[in-house]
Order: sequence, then C-alpha cells, then structure tokens
Amino acid sequence: MAFESLSDKLQGVFKKLKGKGVLTEADINEAMREVKLALLEADVNFKVVKDFVSSVKEKSLGSDVLESLTPGQQVIKIVNDELVTLMGGANSKLTYSPRGFTIFLMVGLQGTGKTTTCGKLANYLKKNGKKPMLCACDIYRPAAIDQLEVVGKSVDVPVFTMRECREPEIIAEKAVKEAEMKGYDVLIVDTAGRLQIDEALMDELVRVKKAIKPHEILLVVDAMTGQDAVNAAAGFDEKLGIDGVIMTKLDGDARGGAALSVKQVTGKPIKFIGLGEKFDALEPFHPERMASRILGMGDMLSLIEKAQENFDESKAEELEKKIKKNEFSLDDFLEQMGQIKKMGGIAKILDMIPGVNSTAMKNVDLDESQKEFAQMEAIILSMTKAERKDPSLLNASRRKRIAAGSGQPVSKINTLIKRYDEARKMMKQFTNASGGKKKRMFRGF
Repeated sequence: MAFESLSDKLQGVFKKLKGKGVLTEADINEAMREVKLALLEADVNFKVVKDFVSSVKEKSLGSDVLESLTPGQQVIKIVNDELVTLMGGANSKLTYSPRGFTIFLMVGLQGTGKTTTCGKLANYLKKNGKKPMLCACDIYRPAAIDQLEVVGKSVDVPVFTMRECREPEIIAEKAVKEAEMKGYDVLIVDTAGRLQIDEALMDELVRVKKAIKPHEILLVVDAMTGQDAVNAAAGFDEKLGIDGVIMTKLDGDARGGAALSVKQVTGKPIKFIGLGEKFDALEPFHPERMASRILGMGDMLSLIEKAQENFDESKAEELEKKIKKNEFSLDDFLEQMGQIKKMGGIAKILDMIPGVNSTAMKNVDLDESQKEFAQMEAIILSMTKAERKDPSLLNASRRKRIAAGSGQPVSKINTLIKRYDEARKMMKQFTNASGGKKKRMFRGF
C-alpha cells in the first residue's frame, strides 16, 4: 500500500515525542526536521512540504501544546489536522446536472488506467442508483474501442462507438443524443491520451469539451508516477480546467507523494482512488481517513462501510437461527470465508485496523493466506452434501477420499475441521450473549 514508508517514519517520530513528559522547542525542531525528510522521501512537492512543516511547527510551539499534560498527543493531532487540510479537508463528491442528465469527461495521459477507470466509475454509479452509458472517443490507440467494450461488458454497461468516425467531438455529440434518447442519466466519455501533454491532445479535448459541455472533467493520474502526476494535473487544469482527480494504483508501492501534493498544487480535489484491478476497487477519497491511516490510526469507517456493502441482513438472521439450532455447517463456514474475500481479503482488512502497522503486516504472508482460502474451498467442495452438513461423519476413510479429491493432505482437512469447530463455538457464544454483552464483545473484537 502507498504511504507504507512514510507511515513507518512518522510513527517513529511520534513514538519519541509521546515518550517525553515535557516537550521543548528543541524537541519540536528535531521532530519537524524528521517529518520534513519523511515527506520529501515520500516524493511530496518541496513547496508543499515547506508550508506544511512551517504550519505544524508554528502550532506545535504554542503554549497550549508545550504546557499540556500530553504534548506528544497534541502534536500528533496537529499533524493529523494539517494532513487532512493538505489533502482537501473533506470528501469531494461528484456533482450531477440539475436537469437530470450528467456528462463526465475522462481525460489523462497514456498508461494511467483511464479506460479501466471508466468501467470502475460506471460500476460505482450503478451501485449508487444511476444508469450510466460509456462512450469510446479514443480513436488512436490500437484496440482502445475494443478494450472499452470489454470493460463495458464486464460491468454490464452499454458502450457507444462509431468506429469509422475520426472526429471525437462528433462521436461524443452523437453519444449524448443516444444516451438521452435511451433513458440513461449519466454518460462517461473515454478520451485519447498521449505519452505527454501536447498541443494536439489539448486542442482535441477542448473541441470535445465545447461540443458536449460536460458537467465535470475528471483527470485520471497514476500514483506510481509521483510528482509527474501532479505536474500532469497542473498542465491539464491550465489548458482544460479540470474538476477533480481520480488517482489510480494507490494500492501499489507508490510512495504517496502525489496524493499529498495534488490538491495544494492545483487547487483541485482527489475525488476517487483506485485500490486494485477489480471493477469494484474504486473508492471515494476521504482525506481524514487517509490521514488516519498514514498516522497508523487505521480507518475503521471504511472498514465498516466495506462490511455493510457485503452485509445481507436476511442471511445474517438465517445464520443466527442455524447457530442457535446447532446447524452451522461447513457450507456456512465457506460462505463466511467468502465474505472476507469480498471485502478485499486479509490485506485490505488489516490495513484498515487501528494499530496494525506496516511492520506487523510484513510478518503476515498475505499470499499464503489467499492460498489457504483456496485450499479450504477445495476441501469443502470435495465433500458430499451430507458431510458438509454434518462434519461428524468424517471418519478416516472419508478424509482420505476428500484428500485425494481436493489434492490436499489429510492434515489440512484435520486443521480445517478444527477451525470450523472453533468458529462454531465462538459464534454460539456470541448468539447466546445478551444485548449488552454482545456490544462489549464487538468492542473487544
């Protein structure tokens, strides 16, 4: 995940501060020097770092901080607040046309993941009750139209194309008419990119902008390119006037400097971040949650939202009844594991839990965890319905048969049954708990 190195360094700085009962001006100066170096190493814009450190230092040297009983905590709060401000203050939502039909023009350089992001955005809008259509206006890149059609099919969203037309503004105009006529309420226009900003690209985008008058122009940038992404944002904004940024590949080993610089340099907010290859791996950008994660305080709000997205109340009630009647089967166990996979797997969940820093994450073999899920699935699916319903049937000869069918050793089957028994006991305890006790168990989870 981006920010890993920055997060480790900042947490190291604050650990030293929290260890001191009293802070002197020299302590603050030393801490700010380390914060400055950490931000520069994370590829944050130099001017942004200078202003950020100056602001934090000024506030940290106030008498209310130095004379406080917990000066270290006060400095952390100041850094947190300044990080939130740096990244835009609050979540910047998409805006929609008051007349009911909205056009989003997607722009960006080649290789930023723009076409895939169009699909992710369409998928996000669908989940939020919109009826989107995609439009292919990249007439240069080989197979660009084919790629958008594949993307559209993957998210079940129609794609407007005019393969013979060589004028993107005409394609976009026709797409608007088609989308309105067919009752779609959002049109997402995918445009051509270049390896770098040039006059021909900008002229073309200006023509498309004039022809369809988009409600918002969204720039797609690659977090892995660091300050180049910030420079691209500034260039596109100057020539075209963008309304927001979608930052892709923030789940990779990007140092994160672009996310911390783009709002301050361009004045335009990050609206979404891409955190994976799948079409549901696009999330609204919340500066306060990102600041919390950078400072090692987790992101419980995003974790709760993820859980709610994958939560089915009727299934939960059905599961509770099964547990009470002692009918929790291996099929149910498999379904619960599937829920964890849907939430992005162990890595995603650990990344959002407060106190789980990247050093601890390094000790968890995440590939091994995913492999283990697949092995458990193979074992359970190699059982008969009766065995899945009542694992007590699994004698030695049955376990040997399942081992042969799943390609796993008998020891793995024994481990799975042990885990299943532990999960069943824990769930039984939970469903038998009174309301107050349930709440306490949740707090301790």
